[in-house]
Amino acid sequence: MCLCALGVVKVATPDQLRRLTCPGTKDAATIRGGLKDLEAERLAVPSGSAVRVREDGVRVTEKLWTLTPAGLEAAAVVLDRPAREMGGTARAAAASGAKHARAVNEVLAALVQTPPEVTQPVVRKAAPAVSGADTAAEVPPGLGPLSAWSTEQVLPAAGTFQSPARGSLRADLVYASPGDVVPLMFVEVDNGTESPAAVAAKIERYRTFFDRTTALGERTVPLWRSVWDGGPDPGPGVPADRQHPPVAIVFTKQVGQDAMKARMRDVGEHALRHWRGTWVGDGRAPAGQQPDGYRDYEGAVPLLTTTLRQLAAHGPHGPVWWRFGHGEWEPLAAALDNPDDYRAYAVRDAARRREAEVREREHQERQRERPSGW
Repeated sequence: MCLCALGVVKVATPDQLRRLTCPGTKDAATIRGGLKDLEAERLAVPSGSAVRVREDGVRVTEKLWTLTPAGLEAAAVVLDRPAREMGGTARAAAASGAKHARAVNEVLAALVQTPPEVTQPVVRKAAPAVSGADTAAEVPPGLGPLSAWSTEQVLPAAGTFQSPARGSLRADLVYASPGDVVPLMFVEVDNGTESPAAVAAKIERYRTFFDRTTALGERTVPLWRSVWDGGPDPGPGVPADRQHPPVAIVFTKQVGQDAMKARMRDVGEHALRHWRGTWVGDGRAPAGQQPDGYRDYEGAVPLLTTTLRQLAAHGPHGPVWWRFGHGEWEPLAAALDNPDDYRAYAVRDAARRREAEVREREHQERQRERPSGW
């Protein structure tokens, strides 16, 4: 468990590892024991410390643990990933307290929502039997397993994944699970330390990366598809290179509701041209009515936001997502949909054509029924 979790997050406290892997345990003693075993095998090391404040207001200092280079190789085996994709050990981040990395871990725990395992009381002869078994606390469905996630993933704006050009982005979290409700999603964790314009600038860098293509046989495909499976490839003739994966921003700073709405609105306005798509009107409308049409999202980035508080309370499948361009908080599947795209327009257009055909037939029948000479 410790190898798997540290292989994903790179640096964490024992309590964070407990909540990611075995939240049903009373405390982090199990995890600390596992980390000590890894340390004895020279696979993990304590590389710094962090302070957190418990719910009762008590400040607690905890060790930060990272893997050694040998530990990264061992974690690659556990996670079934190529060692070259494991990244670094993050010891420098741990030495400075790893504030951002710890925030990413909190978001990951809220996304995965690892369910506590059910425990069974031990029945002893000398003690009365306990009525009923302990049941695990219910948690909302998560987006997992943990092994489907990765952190600090390089997204080269130019260059390669191994040698990215300056200005390339590192995604805080990447979820890749072909066949899921969202086969691929990128997550940015916002601690409130950057301006809305700086946060929105990351969306532009995501779009730059998504727009990159590469040759695959005789076809040209998006570069990201050479690494991740973002769903069924539409095939020749369909602009799959312009259908981008979603990006989610999770705000972790505890602020008032009005302040949070203002920050979300500012980020959305600064990134407007990257998520809004293009309105395509059909130019046909009865007198006094607006022409119908649809929004073309080809090349746009589906941009979602939520807060850590909502995510932890309701899970990623709850109504916690605000999709820019939509008008309400939605579950993940609804937030990923585009109800104003060509599909809905095509249904309306087909209904109008059927109505027009009916009117035309009725008109022709009336013409035939008229007496000659009229």
